[in-house]
Amino acid sequence: MYRTQNLFSTFSVLSSSLLSSVCGRAPFNTKIYGGGDATEGSWPWHVGITSTGEPVSVCGGSLINKDWVLSSAFCINIMDTSVDQIVIYLGRSSQFNPDPHQINRTVINVINHPDFNPNTGDNNIALFQLSSSVDFTDYIRPVCLAAAGSVFDEGLSSWATGWGYNNDAESSNILQEVEIPIVSNQNCSIAYNGSGVTITDNMLCAGWLNDVYIGPSFFDEGGPLVSKQGSGWIQTGIIIMTDAGRFPYVFNRVSQYQDWINSHISNEKPGFVTVPYSTPTPDPIPTPDPNPTLYCPDIFSGSSPIQLFPLSLTFFIFSLIFCLFI
Repeated sequence: MYRTQNLFSTFSVLSSSLLSSVCGRAPFNTKIYGGGDATEGSWPWHVGITSTGEPVSVCGGSLINKDWVLSSAFCINIMDTSVDQIVIYLGRSSQFNPDPHQINRTVINVINHPDFNPNTGDNNIALFQLSSSVDFTDYIRPVCLAAAGSVFDEGLSSWATGWGYNNDAESSNILQEVEIPIVSNQNCSIAYNGSGVTITDNMLCAGWLNDVYIGPSFFDEGGPLVSKQGSGWIQTGIIIMTDAGRFPYVFNRVSQYQDWINSHISNEKPGFVTVPYSTPTPDPIPTPDPNPTLYCPDIFSGSSPIQLFPLSLTFFIFSLIFCLFI
């Protein structure tokens, strides 16, 4: 995750009320800026993906409901294993030390996007179905997802997480976190000009436009890029690999895939939230007039709005009698 050397890098309204109270909520996350070791529970949706018998995560992912994990389509290529040999660790903070909050699940189904292009990285997104549902805790919770039509302004503060290679080119023990700003696709395309990498509308960029090697690294593939909106966190991107040695870092744009994700999840749809999230401002409650002016109809000038209906006429007569005595 952190590195100083050139390594190959690879709320609108919630659509599901079932997840509205938990998605994107991280009780132990008080991050404002910085990076480094993540405290336990800071990113309760982050998962580690590996194969049977291998404790080190080779891919990252994010829990999006009790049965599904979102990751990259290239992740299955990295592991080079069958679906029934995939293991997903949830609630994990440390890879090599005992972790009381950690559980694991095998996988019964992997759905790669049908238009995934391994050569360009376009549509690099996949869904992993867990072998059994998980119970949400303070350390295991789903993330909200950026909804279709979301807008990510340049400079938007974002966070990437993973156990990828550190400065010593070794897999990290403690989950790493790093804050990086969103870069517009236009500026990202300029940065990658001549590299052979095409920045498509399905991609999102974050990082810096200079040689600052702070961001995702080896084995962070598939992990989430999130941004805080209001009191919750929303996943805006999925880490994808590039070998161009350029900056900023490239992610898959989650908001492009709301329909595709929902089409494969029949129960408990993920919580989609539009970025930027804004709470509607209610209309102000009018302040009562402490000295209201009584309306008395002027029957002599012909301006009186008399209605020839019994009820209206009755109110008019009472009002007229009252006015004659004041």
